[in-house]
Amino acid sequence: MSYPGPHSDPADPFGPSGRLGSPQPRRSRLRRPLTVALTLLVPGALLGWLAYEALGASGSGGTGGGSAGTGASSSTRATVPAGGDAKPNTPAASPSRAAAPLEGKVVVVDPGHNPANVDHAAEINRKVDIGTNWKECDTTGTSTNAGYSEAKFTLDVAHRLRTLLQEQGATVKLTQDADRPFGPCVDERARIGNAAHADAVVSIHADGAGAGQRGFHVILPGTVHEGLADTRAVVAPSKALGKLIAGDFARSTGTSPSNYVGDGTGLVTREDLGGLNLSTVPKVFIECGNMRDTKDAALLTSGAWRQKAAQGISEGIVSFLRG
Repeated sequence: MSYPGPHSDPADPFGPSGRLGSPQPRRSRLRRPLTVALTLLVPGALLGWLAYEALGASGSGGTGGGSAGTGASSSTRATVPAGGDAKPNTPAASPSRAAAPLEGKVVVVDPGHNPANVDHAAEINRKVDIGTNWKECDTTGTSTNAGYSEAKFTLDVAHRLRTLLQEQGATVKLTQDADRPFGPCVDERARIGNAAHADAVVSIHADGAGAGQRGFHVILPGTVHEGLADTRAVVAPSKALGKLIAGDFARSTGTSPSNYVGDGTGLVTREDLGGLNLSTVPKVFIECGNMRDTKDAALLTSGAWRQKAAQGISEGIVSFLRG
């Protein structure tokens, strides 16, 4: 329903002009061109808006993540869980953590001797077949002049090495962790690495040479094909492993290769060690220093230096396993 204006006359609905309603104002000369212009512009603007919406809806890369111009980046677009509503401003899932460099690799660490061997002389003196001949199951190892034993040293370095390798993603197995009354015997130590299908095995030791004889050396398996022993398949990879460990050990610890074996190379090849002869996987021994030399003994009894020793061995293993 409409109502008459305040100045209208109900008796004369046509008004003074004789037309229905109030008098019409004089039409401006600009009104007609303006009307035409608006008539042309409105459809054009409508078409432009439709095109803008179509492009915005498709999104960058066709993800359908929302209209253009919303100000939301791809990392803050809403995510829609299966069967649920969108959660606005939820960041996109971060990429999965990169695989650790040694993930899937198995390393066997062999701490030379056993702290309890001293209480089991009969057992460790039993002879075992090492392929080329028969040797004692194990020995007590050596010690510093002050009584710090090789067995304690090797176990400490083994623990540090295990931690470092595990941080790289490797699966690490110890042949012994002072968790058995003696041994294992040298032939069993080899079998542990073989059964684990280890990608690398390192046997940790410290030497008991005379005073004045200093430095480390890495022992490599010689070519042996006799009795139970056949090292032919592992000689080359073991040599590669040993070279890398020797180089990284020297850099990490700041110590020099042995001045009494190896002709200054820090590498020695032997065919009389059951732990090497019976191995079917790449394996080396490392004599980290001479416990009977006072200068070397000062290093071997230092926790900080043992950490450097473990670091050097770890770096060599990592380099070997990463090719």
